[in-house]
Amino acid sequence: MTRYRLQLRHPSGVTPIHVGDGVLSDESSQLEDWVLDRRVFVISSPTVLGLHARVLAPLSERAATWNVLEVPEGEDAKSLEVAGSLWEAILEAGGKRDSRILAFGGGSVGDLAGFVAGSYMRGIDYAQVPTTLLAQVDAAIGGKTAINLTKAKNSVGLFHHPQRVVADTRLLRTLPREELRSGLMEVLKMAILSDGELFVALERDLEGLLSGDAATLSPVVAAAAEGKISIVERDPTERNERMLLNLGHTLGHALEAGLDYRLLRHGEAVGYGLLFAVRLAERRGLSADTAGRIRQLVDRFELPKLPALEVDTLVEFMGRDKKIDEGGWRWVLPTELGSCEVVSDLAREEIEQALQDFLTELS
Repeated sequence: MTRYRLQLRHPSGVTPIHVGDGVLSDESSQLEDWVLDRRVFVISSPTVLGLHARVLAPLSERAATWNVLEVPEGEDAKSLEVAGSLWEAILEAGGKRDSRILAFGGGSVGDLAGFVAGSYMRGIDYAQVPTTLLAQVDAAIGGKTAINLTKAKNSVGLFHHPQRVVADTRLLRTLPREELRSGLMEVLKMAILSDGELFVALERDLEGLLSGDAATLSPVVAAAAEGKISIVERDPTERNERMLLNLGHTLGHALEAGLDYRLLRHGEAVGYGLLFAVRLAERRGLSADTAGRIRQLVDRFELPKLPALEVDTLVEFMGRDKKIDEGGWRWVLPTELGSCEVVSDLAREEIEQALQDFLTELS
């Protein structure tokens, strides 16, 4: 079985990122040393614990204390109230600056756990064992942590890199097809952004990937992770180039907020965001052939139908996006397969009309 040993260099050190079918077993000794004789706080959700808690048993035996802290499923976990309850629970259980936090779950768990770790006692160490495809290819990598405010996703957060990321694709076998589809949309984002060969692999192997086959997923997860690592290393705090990683997310986040984080998974919302970005890019010269290939591949994912939404509502949510500064909106648009640009000269009126046409065609 192929294993991929990657690493992300950042201002505070180096994070090993290991990907592959069964890689958690390979990493067991390193993780056991990391938790040895420490108070460990596992932040996870009921579903993940029910499916996979047993794989952490060897680690629990090495820790001084093993504290499992359950949080709500999905985006409901990423609130100030949940973060506060975790800080209190860790303090009550004797958590110190040399305690450990283990994020064991999907992207929401990772975002929350990283934020709690980065802010508790001004920062304690944590590790990521992501259990969803979305988390393995994107959310667990890069050191961005966050919680949501009522009307703005990921609007309160900090940079706090995990000590290591262990992305075992064997854990993805229990995911429903819809979750795999959501995660693969982030892979598609990376393919459009920086890796034409990855795009071809998605076109060729989509059905196997959507089936959850661990061996088929491993190289795709690794390729997407490598693409993100490359960008993050050049721009660790999202000052310029890292903004490219927001391809599809400006509208995607607005759709999530407009639907109160219901009905659409994150990757599904990003899928619609990618289609809208392609629409804007065509107006600036993206070739019809490239636009068509992207649309055809997105169509094969069979995204759920988009509920009725008002343009004004989405524009309001886009205006609260954390990627928008005092200078106005910035959009990430493809220029060709494997290349994108950040543009800031699109007038609000142009965006509103394009969005109205986009929603009308989808209805």
